[in-house]
Amino acid sequence: MAIAGSGAQWLKALDLLPRGVKQLIYRAYEQRLRRQITPDALPQHVAVLADGNRRWARANAPGMPLAVGYQAGADKLKEFVVWCDEIGIDVVTLWVLSTDNLRRSRDDELRPLLEVIVQLVADLAATGEYRVMTVGDLGLLPEDAAARLRRTADDTAGLGGMHVNVAVSYGGRHELRDAVRSLLAEEAARGSTLESLAETLEIDQIAEHLYTKGQPDPDLIIRTSGEQRLSGFLMWQSAHSEFYFCEALWPDFRKLDFYRALRSYAQRERRYGR
Repeated sequence: MAIAGSGAQWLKALDLLPRGVKQLIYRAYEQRLRRQITPDALPQHVAVLADGNRRWARANAPGMPLAVGYQAGADKLKEFVVWCDEIGIDVVTLWVLSTDNLRRSRDDELRPLLEVIVQLVADLAATGEYRVMTVGDLGLLPEDAAARLRRTADDTAGLGGMHVNVAVSYGGRHELRDAVRSLLAEEAARGSTLESLAETLEIDQIAEHLYTKGQPDPDLIIRTSGEQRLSGFLMWQSAHSEFYFCEALWPDFRKLDFYRALRSYAQRERRYGR
């Protein structure tokens, strides 16, 4: 696990410099970080909790609808996917809406957020470069939004390239519940009894019914906005993940912050519970 600020003290001091000078220094630092990251040290699967969009909107667009923050977050997610693709990540998972968010949000907040998410998925699919998959309980969403998400994701099913999971209406407990339900239904269809299943059930059988079945577990999980918890994100899959916490609000997350996370990951000795 690592905790990082949005920049070192000397980087914060750059705000006092002229914009052009500041950009040159940032670019040089970013390139230096990039050179420190070797292909053999890259994670195969990176997941991100893109947290802080509403706080960003309140700080940067006071008086404006929170949708301004949602859109800024979505724009950053599209950048993030490009960064991952450029550096050679195979699988990316983006958590954009939790089941807890669904319960807590008013309809006038949820509708604009759903529109941003639906458009985000459409934009990622429209590149023709990624296989986009929604993971979560879409049955909890309004039917029109769920149908659009399913249709867009299905259109990319045959594409190669990087695999992009968009976690919508996702909760770790919901995923485990759905996995158990699916497993029980499958075994019942085969004629298995509960007694026999209880005696023979293996870990891999449960994993085969997760939303991310067939995919590698995340090697690196990034969370922004200074929060240092997983909030149920990929509860099963994250058993041996490495974590990186960044203080930057998601729309302010930069490529150099991403490179720092990758550098931190590369410097660790992964033990996989041993």
